[in-house]
Amino acid sequence: MSIALFPGSFDPLTKGHLDIIQRASQLFDHVVVGVGHNTSKQALFTPEEKVDLISTVVADLPNVDVTIMHGLTVQFMSEIGAKFIVRGLRNSKDFEYERDIAGVNSALADVETILLLAKPENQNISSSMVKEIGSMGADNMAKFVPKVVVDALKERLN
Repeated sequence: MSIALFPGSFDPLTKGHLDIIQRASQLFDHVVVGVGHNTSKQALFTPEEKVDLISTVVADLPNVDVTIMHGLTVQFMSEIGAKFIVRGLRNSKDFEYERDIAGVNSALADVETILLLAKPENQNISSSMVKEIGSMGADNMAKFVPKVVVDALKERLN
């Protein structure tokens, strides 16, 4: 059975993230969305809230689970039996970052990183951008995030 981990902070989940999850679910027998903590960012949602939001959005994908991830990515992968890391690429800056992280992960464990290119409509979406748009009271966040996330953002930011 091929198990892949899609790790991220998902604060909040965007349509770009969702596209990567959906595509990964077609490539692997099982996909685990690992909600981690990015120490360089101030989180808007708790890990538990993120798990609930993402679980709601991916409920129609039977081979996808969502869980909180602790520790190093490769340690968590060992716990869940994953051999693949899935990451999305929006641009060349993402590529350079992901290339370096993939090298480190490969040096630490026997894992393979699979990079999926963002679709053109998702190339400019970032969680940081979505939070900024939401904090300014914009009502068109549905272009960038699923409806359940729009509702959670409006509640949290207003």
